[in-house]
Amino acid sequence: MTTIRDATPRDAAAIATILNQLIRNTTVTFQSIEKSVEEITTAIEVAEVYLVIEHAGEIKGYATFGPFRSGVGYSKVKEHSICLDIDARHAGYGAMLLAKLEVRARSLGVTHMIAGVSGENDTGLKFHQSQGYEFVGHLKGIGWKFNREIDLILMQKSL
Repeated sequence: MTTIRDATPRDAAAIATILNQLIRNTTVTFQSIEKSVEEITTAIEVAEVYLVIEHAGEIKGYATFGPFRSGVGYSKVKEHSICLDIDARHAGYGAMLLAKLEVRARSLGVTHMIAGVSGENDTGLKFHQSQGYEFVGHLKGIGWKFNREIDLILMQKSL
């Protein structure tokens, strides 16, 4: 059985494992410093919304959102993050997490969601497009990882 629920500090180790494998091995995230369980625990505790998707008792991924930019003028706009275990991709978990995240965002008065996607992440770009996100910006070479510049693609969806 697959369930989506609010993350708790007990989930931090599983989330760190998922995120750190992406940090180490991909350009899906421009982060290059792995996150500790303590950092993830703090992130869970302070986030407005932090969800996990669980299948057969195992965490397969997570989704959260935070401010797009600072200032009251952007308070109804959030930027989300979705990460799945490498072995859990293409199982529909991302779509399930994003749908639940958007429902929660709407309930909090969020009107727009932003996705910042690595220009090297074709799967992420196609995924967001399939979920109703539109291309709104291409920031060339502003990411840096593995000793090279990487583009950032901004996508937006009105909720």
